[in-house]
Amino acid sequence: MHILNQHINFPQITEADHEGLLAIGGDLSVERLVLAYKSGIFPWFNEDEVILWWSPDPRFVLYPEDLKVSKSMRQFLRNCNFEVTINKDFKAVITNCAKVKRVGQSGTWITNSMINAYCKLHKLGYAKSVEVWDNNELVGGFYGVDLNNGVFCGESMFANKSNASKAAFITFIQNTNYSLIDCQVYTAHLERLGAKEISRTKFLSYLNFNNSRG
Repeated sequence: MHILNQHINFPQITEADHEGLLAIGGDLSVERLVLAYKSGIFPWFNEDEVILWWSPDPRFVLYPEDLKVSKSMRQFLRNCNFEVTINKDFKAVITNCAKVKRVGQSGTWITNSMINAYCKLHKLGYAKSVEVWDNNELVGGFYGVDLNNGVFCGESMFANKSNASKAAFITFIQNTNYSLIDCQVYTAHLERLGAKEISRTKFLSYLNFNNSRG
């Protein structure tokens, strides 16, 4: 297992274990986070753990053209009063995501240090939030990392009203022009929306191709 130090680097991702764990330690500086996402790596750890860095194989992704919207959801989106915005209140979105109770987890992986780090990424243009409002009340949304290379790396979502996070996700994908949405690891919820697993090698080819273009 690789233990990171103050130097901003990572081992080769092929050295990750069978679960995708690549390294531990280091920090959540902007420089390290940007390098991580450009390399197909992301942090994911509980509040009582050291920083854990992951690069799973396979990778769970969504091609925007494969997005599945059910008939009932299309009808809901036509009739609801939700307003969807981008980058209107990043801190509120990530803070709400941190409060979500998740099956099998007693705490949150979105620690205060994570919130501070991603707020810095947002201020520098590397992170985006999508908000859903109902009568000016924030009722759902999600956030992620956008390195301006055609790949959006989704991080977490929340919903305080039924279908709010779905509305954010669907509206965002239908009104943006990404080549790939990185969903990181499998969830049944995102599979129903069209996400699927691809090899880590194939995922990295998208990052490398788009990075070379940019």
